[in-house]
Amino acid sequence: MNNKKQGVLSVLAAIAIQLTLGIAYIWSVFQTGIADSIFGGDNASAGLTFSLLLSTLTIGSVLGGKLAFKYSTRLVVFIGGLILSAGFFLASFVTEANAWMLWITYGFMGGTGMGFTYSTTIACAQKWYPHKKGLVTGIIVASLGFGGVVFTPIVESLIVTFGGAGSGELQTFRVLASVFLVVCTLGCLFLKNPPDGYMTGQTASKGTAAATAASKNYTSGQMLKTPQFYLITITFMLACMGGLMMIGFARPIAVAKGLASTATVGVLAVTMFNSFGRLAWGIVSDRLGRSNTIIVLLCGSAVLSLFVNASQGYWVYVLIALIGFFYGGLLSTFPSLIADLFGAKHLAENYGFVLLGFGSGAVISSQIAGYYKNIAANDINLMFPAFVIASCAAAAGIVMMLILKAINNGSLSFKKERTHSSA
Repeated sequence: MNNKKQGVLSVLAAIAIQLTLGIAYIWSVFQTGIADSIFGGDNASAGLTFSLLLSTLTIGSVLGGKLAFKYSTRLVVFIGGLILSAGFFLASFVTEANAWMLWITYGFMGGTGMGFTYSTTIACAQKWYPHKKGLVTGIIVASLGFGGVVFTPIVESLIVTFGGAGSGELQTFRVLASVFLVVCTLGCLFLKNPPDGYMTGQTASKGTAAATAASKNYTSGQMLKTPQFYLITITFMLACMGGLMMIGFARPIAVAKGLASTATVGVLAVTMFNSFGRLAWGIVSDRLGRSNTIIVLLCGSAVLSLFVNASQGYWVYVLIALIGFFYGGLLSTFPSLIADLFGAKHLAENYGFVLLGFGSGAVISSQIAGYYKNIAANDINLMFPAFVIASCAAAAGIVMMLILKAINNGSLSFKKERTHSSA
Protein backbone atom coordinates (compact mmCIF):
# COMPACT_ATOMS: atom_id res chain seq x y z
CA MET A 1 0.00 0.00 0.00
CA ASN A 2 1.42 3.41 -0.95
CA ASN A 3 2.06 6.07 1.69
CA LYS A 4 -0.68 8.40 0.51
CA LYS A 5 -3.40 5.75 0.79
CA GLN A 6 -2.11 4.51 4.16
CA GLY A 7 -2.07 8.06 5.50
CA VAL A 8 -5.70 8.59 4.51
CA LEU A 9 -6.77 5.25 6.02
CA SER A 10 -4.95 6.04 9.28
CA VAL A 11 -6.68 9.42 9.56
CA LEU A 12 -10.11 7.92 8.79
CA ALA A 13 -9.58 5.20 11.41
CA ALA A 14 -8.52 7.84 13.94
CA ILE A 15 -11.67 9.83 13.16
CA ALA A 16 -13.91 6.80 13.75
CA ILE A 17 -12.21 5.96 17.04
CA GLN A 18 -12.28 9.56 18.30
CA LEU A 19 -15.96 9.78 17.34
CA THR A 20 -16.82 7.05 19.84
CA LEU A 21 -14.59 8.60 22.51
CA GLY A 22 -16.89 11.62 22.30
CA ILE A 23 -19.32 9.68 24.48
CA ALA A 24 -17.23 10.85 27.45
CA TYR A 25 -18.27 14.44 26.73
CA ILE A 26 -21.97 13.89 27.24
CA TRP A 27 -21.64 13.12 30.95
CA SER A 28 -24.22 15.81 31.77
CA VAL A 29 -26.84 13.47 30.25
CA PHE A 30 -25.98 11.01 33.03
CA GLN A 31 -25.22 13.56 35.77
CA THR A 32 -28.63 14.08 37.39
CA GLY A 33 -29.80 10.46 37.19
CA ILE A 34 -26.50 9.09 38.54
CA ALA A 35 -26.37 11.74 41.29
CA ASP A 36 -29.88 10.83 42.48
CA SER A 37 -29.77 7.04 42.11
CA ILE A 38 -26.15 6.25 43.04
CA PHE A 39 -24.84 9.16 45.12
CA GLY A 40 -27.90 10.20 47.09
CA GLY A 41 -28.30 13.50 45.27
CA ASP A 42 -24.69 14.61 45.73
CA ASN A 43 -23.77 16.39 42.49
CA ALA A 44 -20.10 16.82 43.43
CA SER A 45 -19.60 13.08 43.98
CA ALA A 46 -21.37 12.22 40.74
CA GLY A 47 -19.38 14.85 38.83
CA LEU A 48 -16.17 13.39 40.23
CA THR A 49 -16.80 10.33 38.02
CA PHE A 50 -16.48 12.46 34.90
CA SER A 51 -13.45 14.38 36.18
CA LEU A 52 -11.68 11.14 37.16
CA LEU A 53 -12.13 9.85 33.63
CA LEU A 54 -10.54 13.03 32.28
CA SER A 55 -7.78 13.12 34.89
CA THR A 56 -6.73 9.49 34.39
CA LEU A 57 -6.64 10.19 30.66
CA THR A 58 -3.07 11.35 31.27
CA ILE A 59 -2.08 7.98 32.79
CA GLY A 60 -3.31 6.14 29.73
CA SER A 61 -1.73 8.67 27.38
CA VAL A 62 1.73 8.45 28.95
CA LEU A 63 1.68 4.66 29.24
CA GLY A 64 0.07 4.23 25.83
CA GLY A 65 2.60 6.59 24.26
CA LYS A 66 5.50 4.58 25.67
CA LEU A 67 4.02 1.29 24.47
CA ALA A 68 3.16 2.69 21.03
CA PHE A 69 6.75 3.85 20.55
CA LYS A 70 8.10 0.46 21.64
CA TYR A 71 5.54 -1.75 19.91
CA SER A 72 2.85 -0.24 17.67
CA THR A 73 -0.02 2.24 17.64
CA ARG A 74 -2.30 -0.55 16.46
CA LEU A 75 -1.66 -2.73 19.52
CA VAL A 76 -2.04 0.16 21.97
CA VAL A 77 -5.38 1.25 20.52
CA PHE A 78 -6.64 -2.34 20.66
CA ILE A 79 -5.67 -2.66 24.34
CA GLY A 80 -7.14 0.77 25.07
CA GLY A 81 -10.46 -0.27 23.52
CA LEU A 82 -10.55 -3.39 25.72
CA ILE A 83 -9.88 -1.41 28.93
CA LEU A 84 -12.41 1.28 28.03
CA SER A 85 -15.07 -1.28 27.13
CA ALA A 86 -14.44 -3.28 30.31
CA GLY A 87 -14.70 -0.13 32.42
CA PHE A 88 -18.11 0.83 31.04
CA PHE A 89 -19.38 -2.76 31.22
CA LEU A 90 -18.41 -3.12 34.89
CA ALA A 91 -19.89 0.32 35.62
CA SER A 92 -23.30 -1.06 34.67
CA PHE A 93 -23.29 -3.22 37.84
CA VAL A 94 -22.62 -0.38 40.31
CA THR A 95 -25.21 0.24 43.02
CA GLU A 96 -25.72 2.85 45.72
CA ALA A 97 -24.10 0.46 48.21
CA ASN A 98 -20.82 0.45 46.26
CA ALA A 99 -21.05 3.86 44.57
CA TRP A 100 -17.29 4.33 44.75
CA MET A 101 -16.92 1.55 42.17
CA LEU A 102 -18.23 3.96 39.54
CA TRP A 103 -15.11 6.06 40.08
CA ILE A 104 -12.96 2.96 39.48
CA THR A 105 -14.82 1.58 36.46
CA TYR A 106 -16.20 4.53 34.49
CA GLY A 107 -13.61 6.93 35.93
CA PHE A 108 -10.23 5.23 36.27
CA MET A 109 -10.62 2.37 33.79
CA GLY A 110 -12.54 4.51 31.31
CA GLY A 111 -9.96 7.30 31.48
CA THR A 112 -6.99 4.94 31.16
CA GLY A 113 -8.48 3.16 28.16
CA MET A 114 -9.42 6.46 26.58
CA GLY A 115 -5.87 7.73 27.11
CA PHE A 116 -4.43 4.72 25.29
CA THR A 117 -6.49 5.59 22.23
CA TYR A 118 -6.72 9.40 22.43
CA SER A 119 -3.16 10.71 22.17
CA THR A 120 -1.84 7.80 20.09
CA THR A 121 -4.36 8.39 17.30
CA ILE A 122 -3.61 12.14 17.33
CA ALA A 123 0.13 11.45 17.13
CA CYS A 124 -0.33 8.95 14.30
CA ALA A 125 -2.36 11.42 12.21
CA GLN A 126 0.07 14.28 12.81
CA LYS A 127 3.00 12.18 11.61
CA TRP A 128 1.31 11.64 8.26
CA TYR A 129 0.60 15.38 7.75
CA PRO A 130 3.25 17.32 9.73
CA HIS A 131 2.96 20.41 7.52
CA LYS A 132 -0.73 20.76 8.48
CA LYS A 133 -0.65 19.81 12.15
CA GLY A 134 -3.33 22.30 13.17
CA LEU A 135 -5.74 21.20 10.46
CA VAL A 136 -5.22 17.45 10.97
CA THR A 137 -5.32 17.68 14.77
CA GLY A 138 -8.45 19.82 14.47
CA ILE A 139 -10.15 17.20 12.30
CA ILE A 140 -9.21 14.34 14.63
CA VAL A 141 -10.24 15.97 17.90
CA ALA A 142 -13.29 17.57 16.26
CA SER A 143 -14.46 14.01 15.66
CA LEU A 144 -14.37 13.45 19.41
CA GLY A 145 -16.45 16.57 19.94
CA PHE A 146 -18.87 15.63 17.17
CA GLY A 147 -19.24 12.22 18.80
CA GLY A 148 -21.08 14.00 21.57
CA VAL A 149 -23.55 15.39 19.03
CA VAL A 150 -24.11 11.98 17.45
CA PHE A 151 -24.46 10.04 20.68
CA THR A 152 -26.48 12.51 22.78
CA PRO A 153 -29.90 11.65 21.25
CA ILE A 154 -28.94 7.97 21.09
CA VAL A 155 -27.98 7.86 24.76
CA GLU A 156 -31.06 9.87 25.76
CA SER A 157 -33.22 7.35 23.93
CA LEU A 158 -31.43 4.39 25.51
CA ILE A 159 -31.89 5.82 29.01
CA VAL A 160 -35.62 6.20 28.38
CA THR A 161 -35.84 2.70 26.90
CA PHE A 162 -34.14 1.18 29.94
CA GLY A 163 -36.40 2.87 32.47
CA GLY A 164 -35.69 6.60 32.39
CA ALA A 165 -33.49 8.88 34.49
CA GLY A 166 -32.25 7.23 37.66
CA SER A 167 -32.49 3.69 36.36
CA GLY A 168 -31.65 3.62 32.63
CA GLU A 169 -28.10 4.96 32.85
CA LEU A 170 -26.46 1.73 33.99
CA GLN A 171 -27.95 -0.40 31.23
CA THR A 172 -26.88 2.27 28.75
CA PHE A 173 -23.26 1.88 29.94
CA ARG A 174 -23.44 -1.75 28.87
CA VAL A 175 -24.50 -0.85 25.33
CA LEU A 176 -21.76 1.77 25.06
CA ALA A 177 -19.18 -0.81 26.18
CA SER A 178 -20.04 -2.86 23.08
CA VAL A 179 -19.67 0.20 20.85
CA PHE A 180 -16.18 0.92 22.20
CA LEU A 181 -15.08 -2.68 21.75
CA VAL A 182 -16.24 -2.99 18.15
CA VAL A 183 -15.03 0.39 16.87
CA CYS A 184 -11.59 0.30 18.54
CA THR A 185 -10.98 -3.31 17.46
CA LEU A 186 -11.86 -2.64 13.83
CA GLY A 187 -10.34 0.84 13.72
CA CYS A 188 -6.93 -0.21 15.02
CA LEU A 189 -6.48 -2.53 12.03
CA PHE A 190 -6.13 0.51 9.74
CA LEU A 191 -3.73 2.52 11.92
CA LYS A 192 -0.07 2.63 10.99
CA ASN A 193 2.72 5.17 11.52
CA PRO A 194 4.58 6.48 8.45
CA PRO A 195 8.01 4.99 7.62
CA ASP A 196 11.16 6.50 9.14
CA GLY A 197 12.23 9.66 7.35
CA TYR A 198 8.74 10.35 5.98
CA MET A 199 8.28 13.52 8.05
CA THR A 200 11.61 15.16 7.29
CA GLY A 201 12.35 13.78 3.87
CA GLN A 202 9.07 13.66 1.99
CA THR A 203 6.44 15.79 3.60
CA ALA A 204 7.77 18.59 5.76
CA SER A 205 9.22 21.30 3.56
CA LYS A 206 12.40 23.03 4.63
CA GLY A 207 11.82 25.92 7.00
CA THR A 208 8.39 24.83 8.19
CA ALA A 209 7.61 24.42 11.85
CA ALA A 210 7.29 20.67 11.32
CA ALA A 211 10.75 20.41 9.77
CA THR A 212 12.25 22.48 12.56
CA ALA A 213 10.64 20.41 15.29
CA ALA A 214 11.65 17.20 13.56
CA SER A 215 15.30 18.31 13.72
CA LYS A 216 15.18 17.40 17.41
CA ASN A 217 12.52 15.21 18.91
CA TYR A 218 12.46 15.55 22.67
CA THR A 219 11.95 12.50 24.85
CA SER A 220 9.70 12.99 27.86
CA GLY A 221 12.77 13.17 30.10
CA GLN A 222 14.23 16.01 28.04
CA MET A 223 10.91 17.82 27.85
CA LEU A 224 10.44 17.67 31.64
CA LYS A 225 13.68 19.65 32.06
CA THR A 226 12.34 22.66 30.16
CA PRO A 227 10.37 25.56 31.70
CA GLN A 228 8.08 25.50 28.65
CA PHE A 229 6.60 22.17 29.73
CA TYR A 230 5.53 23.50 33.12
CA LEU A 231 4.13 26.72 31.72
CA ILE A 232 2.07 24.82 29.14
CA THR A 233 0.82 22.25 31.66
CA ILE A 234 -0.25 24.88 34.19
CA THR A 235 -1.92 26.89 31.43
CA PHE A 236 -3.84 23.80 30.30
CA MET A 237 -5.08 23.28 33.86
CA LEU A 238 -6.27 26.88 34.12
CA ALA A 239 -7.66 27.09 30.59
CA CYS A 240 -10.03 24.13 30.66
CA MET A 241 -12.04 24.94 33.80
CA GLY A 242 -14.86 27.01 32.30
CA GLY A 243 -15.44 24.57 29.44
CA LEU A 244 -15.39 21.51 31.68
CA MET A 245 -17.83 23.09 34.12
CA MET A 246 -20.24 23.76 31.27
CA ILE A 247 -19.78 20.32 29.68
CA GLY A 248 -20.47 18.58 32.99
CA PHE A 249 -23.41 20.76 33.99
CA ALA A 250 -24.96 22.05 30.75
CA ARG A 251 -28.17 20.10 31.24
CA PRO A 252 -28.66 20.91 34.97
CA ILE A 253 -27.98 24.59 34.26
CA ALA A 254 -30.59 24.64 31.48
CA VAL A 255 -33.12 22.92 33.75
CA ALA A 256 -32.46 25.40 36.56
CA LYS A 257 -32.95 28.26 34.08
CA GLY A 258 -36.50 27.00 33.44
CA LEU A 259 -35.74 25.14 30.20
CA ALA A 260 -36.33 21.57 31.36
CA SER A 261 -38.33 20.60 28.27
CA THR A 262 -35.45 21.55 25.95
CA ALA A 263 -32.49 20.93 28.28
CA THR A 264 -30.97 18.40 25.88
CA VAL A 265 -30.36 21.33 23.53
CA GLY A 266 -27.79 22.55 26.05
CA VAL A 267 -25.89 19.27 25.82
CA LEU A 268 -26.06 19.31 22.02
CA ALA A 269 -24.97 22.96 21.92
CA VAL A 270 -21.87 22.48 24.04
CA THR A 271 -20.84 19.28 22.24
CA MET A 272 -21.55 20.52 18.71
CA PHE A 273 -19.75 23.82 19.10
CA ASN A 274 -16.99 22.09 21.02
CA SER A 275 -16.50 20.05 17.86
CA PHE A 276 -16.68 23.06 15.53
CA GLY A 277 -14.21 24.91 17.73
CA ARG A 278 -11.66 22.11 17.56
CA LEU A 279 -11.65 22.17 13.77
CA ALA A 280 -11.91 25.95 13.27
CA TRP A 281 -9.27 26.94 15.82
CA GLY A 282 -6.95 24.16 14.65
CA ILE A 283 -6.96 25.78 11.19
CA VAL A 284 -6.56 29.26 12.68
CA SER A 285 -3.56 28.16 14.73
CA ASP A 286 -1.70 27.12 11.56
CA ARG A 287 -1.82 30.78 10.50
CA LEU A 288 -1.98 32.77 13.74
CA GLY A 289 0.46 30.62 15.72
CA ARG A 290 -0.29 28.28 18.63
CA SER A 291 0.47 30.64 21.52
CA ASN A 292 -1.43 33.56 19.97
CA THR A 293 -4.43 31.32 19.31
CA ILE A 294 -4.45 30.03 22.89
CA ILE A 295 -4.32 33.60 24.21
CA VAL A 296 -7.36 34.51 22.09
CA LEU A 297 -9.20 31.43 23.35
CA LEU A 298 -8.41 32.26 26.96
CA CYS A 299 -9.66 35.82 26.52
CA GLY A 300 -12.94 34.51 25.12
CA SER A 301 -13.33 31.97 27.90
CA ALA A 302 -12.60 34.54 30.61
CA VAL A 303 -15.25 36.92 29.30
CA LEU A 304 -17.96 34.36 28.49
CA SER A 305 -17.76 32.66 31.91
CA LEU A 306 -18.92 35.92 33.51
CA PHE A 307 -22.21 35.88 31.58
CA VAL A 308 -23.55 32.55 32.90
CA ASN A 309 -25.48 34.32 35.63
CA ALA A 310 -26.94 37.04 33.39
CA SER A 311 -28.12 34.85 30.50
CA GLN A 312 -31.84 34.17 30.41
CA GLY A 313 -34.20 32.17 28.23
CA TYR A 314 -32.78 30.66 25.07
CA TRP A 315 -29.76 32.96 25.31
CA VAL A 316 -28.47 30.34 27.74
CA TYR A 317 -27.97 27.98 24.82
CA VAL A 318 -26.09 30.66 22.86
CA LEU A 319 -23.76 31.16 25.80
CA ILE A 320 -23.28 27.40 26.28
CA ALA A 321 -22.45 27.05 22.58
CA LEU A 322 -19.88 29.86 22.66
CA ILE A 323 -18.16 28.49 25.75
CA GLY A 324 -18.00 25.10 24.02
CA PHE A 325 -16.60 26.73 20.87
CA PHE A 326 -13.71 28.39 22.70
CA TYR A 327 -13.04 25.36 24.87
CA GLY A 328 -12.87 23.11 21.81
CA GLY A 329 -10.09 25.24 20.34
CA LEU A 330 -7.90 24.50 23.34
CA LEU A 331 -8.12 20.75 22.73
CA SER A 332 -6.90 21.08 19.13
CA THR A 333 -4.23 23.75 19.69
CA PHE A 334 -2.35 22.29 22.67
CA PRO A 335 -1.32 19.03 20.90
CA SER A 336 0.01 21.03 17.95
CA LEU A 337 1.89 23.34 20.31
CA ILE A 338 3.58 20.33 21.92
CA ALA A 339 4.56 18.95 18.50
CA ASP A 340 5.94 22.33 17.44
CA LEU A 341 8.05 22.71 20.56
CA PHE A 342 9.15 19.15 21.27
CA GLY A 343 8.79 17.28 17.97
CA ALA A 344 6.32 14.66 16.75
CA LYS A 345 8.28 11.46 17.39
CA HIS A 346 7.33 11.18 21.07
CA LEU A 347 4.14 13.26 20.87
CA ALA A 348 1.79 10.61 22.31
CA GLU A 349 3.87 10.27 25.47
CA ASN A 350 4.80 13.95 25.75
CA TYR A 351 1.22 15.11 25.32
CA GLY A 352 0.23 12.58 27.96
CA PHE A 353 2.41 14.42 30.48
CA VAL A 354 0.90 17.77 29.47
CA LEU A 355 -2.54 16.23 30.02
CA LEU A 356 -1.62 16.17 33.72
CA GLY A 357 -2.68 19.80 33.66
CA PHE A 358 -5.94 18.95 31.92
CA GLY A 359 -6.65 16.15 34.38
CA SER A 360 -5.94 18.36 37.38
CA GLY A 361 -8.21 21.02 35.95
CA ALA A 362 -10.92 18.41 35.42
CA VAL A 363 -10.90 17.33 39.08
CA ILE A 364 -10.70 20.87 40.43
CA SER A 365 -13.42 22.23 38.14
CA SER A 366 -15.86 19.37 38.83
CA GLN A 367 -15.49 19.81 42.57
CA ILE A 368 -15.93 23.58 42.38
CA ALA A 369 -18.93 23.32 40.05
CA GLY A 370 -20.45 20.42 42.02
CA TYR A 371 -20.04 22.27 45.32
CA TYR A 372 -21.79 25.39 44.06
CA LYS A 373 -24.47 23.35 42.27
CA ASN A 374 -25.27 21.64 45.58
CA ILE A 375 -25.61 25.08 47.18
CA ALA A 376 -27.60 26.45 44.28
CA ALA A 377 -30.18 23.63 44.11
CA ASN A 378 -32.71 25.23 41.70
CA ASP A 379 -31.43 28.78 42.09
CA ILE A 380 -28.69 28.63 39.49
CA ASN A 381 -27.59 32.17 40.30
CA LEU A 382 -25.88 30.75 43.38
CA MET A 383 -23.60 28.75 41.07
CA PHE A 384 -22.15 31.96 39.62
CA PRO A 385 -19.00 31.98 41.85
CA ALA A 386 -17.84 28.79 40.13
CA PHE A 387 -17.71 30.55 36.77
CA VAL A 388 -16.05 33.61 38.27
CA ILE A 389 -13.28 31.29 39.44
CA ALA A 390 -13.09 29.82 35.92
CA SER A 391 -12.80 33.32 34.46
CA CYS A 392 -9.96 34.25 36.83
CA ALA A 393 -8.20 30.98 35.97
CA ALA A 394 -8.38 31.80 32.25
CA ALA A 395 -6.91 35.25 32.94
CA ALA A 396 -4.02 33.65 34.83
CA GLY A 397 -3.49 31.34 31.85
CA ILE A 398 -3.02 34.35 29.58
CA VAL A 399 -0.14 35.49 31.81
CA MET A 400 1.44 32.03 31.54
CA MET A 401 1.26 32.07 27.75
CA LEU A 402 2.84 35.53 27.57
CA ILE A 403 5.74 34.21 29.66
CA LEU A 404 6.03 31.21 27.31
CA LYS A 405 6.19 33.52 24.29
CA ALA A 406 8.90 35.60 25.98
CA ILE A 407 11.01 32.47 26.59
CA ASN A 408 10.62 31.21 23.04
CA ASN A 409 11.46 34.61 21.61
CA GLY A 410 14.62 34.76 23.68
CA SER A 411 13.62 37.80 25.72
CA LEU A 412 13.33 35.75 28.92
CA SER A 413 15.64 32.93 29.99
CA PHE A 414 15.50 30.39 32.81
CA LYS A 415 18.94 29.01 31.90
CA LYS A 416 17.35 25.86 30.50
CA GLU A 417 17.87 24.27 27.12
CA ARG A 418 15.63 26.10 24.67
CA THR A 419 13.40 24.21 22.30
CA HIS A 420 14.06 24.54 18.61
CA SER A 421 10.74 25.94 17.55
CA SER A 422 8.78 29.02 18.46
CA ALA A 423 5.24 28.67 19.67
